[in-house]
Amino acid sequence: MGGCGRRGRRPISCAGRLPASASSGRGHSWGTLVALALALDHPEAVRGLVLLSGYYFPTGRLDVWAFAPPAIPVLGDLMRYTVSPVLGRMLAPKLIAKMFEPLPVPRRFAARFPLDLALRPWAIRASAEDSALMVPGAAGQHERYRELDLPVSILSGAADRVINPKRQAVRLAGRIADSELTLVPGVGHMIHYAAHDEIAHAIDRVSSRSGTDSAFKKMEASPGIEPGCKDLQYVAEL
Repeated sequence: MGGCGRRGRRPISCAGRLPASASSGRGHSWGTLVALALALDHPEAVRGLVLLSGYYFPTGRLDVWAFAPPAIPVLGDLMRYTVSPVLGRMLAPKLIAKMFEPLPVPRRFAARFPLDLALRPWAIRASAEDSALMVPGAAGQHERYRELDLPVSILSGAADRVINPKRQAVRLAGRIADSELTLVPGVGHMIHYAAHDEIAHAIDRVSSRSGTDSAFKKMEASPGIEPGCKDLQYVAEL
């Protein structure tokens, strides 16, 4: 899904760059809206989906109103070059902690996350636009989910404190006939940092059911990672 616009937007810009053969698609958080939109608008390009910690149905969210103002013309321009980077740096530790709760923030994430890049004015604008478009994006397509005729694996942390899995993941599973739902106990929004095996197995199952090759060839520890902690290494068949 990379290169198809920003998170949570309909992948209209991808229409001329779709793969020659259908494959399975994956998305996390707001990216699940893009994955679903691609499957709905271009079913010939997608033969299966794996959706992680997704937002699928419109709900009232105060965080949208809190993070969207930097996208407003003129006012947002002023905010992005003055107060927004300062506020972002102050709020980042709590926001990041909430994404991982109830688990601690992994040391590798804390050490490697490029906060300075995320707080650049144009990056702040992109995030603010994503926030503003998240609810309308879900509202614009949620009535179409029953149209999906492909295997879909839906995974969510049972303890997700960013997106309520009962209001989103469980509800989506009831809308898609050929779907399977996995709620991982004790895991929050950043499920891909904690449920490696569950995700890899879900991709393999969807690939098997859809007749596509799995993008996972191996899953092993990456160099420099603390003992007992695995990073997924993807070896895609291109």
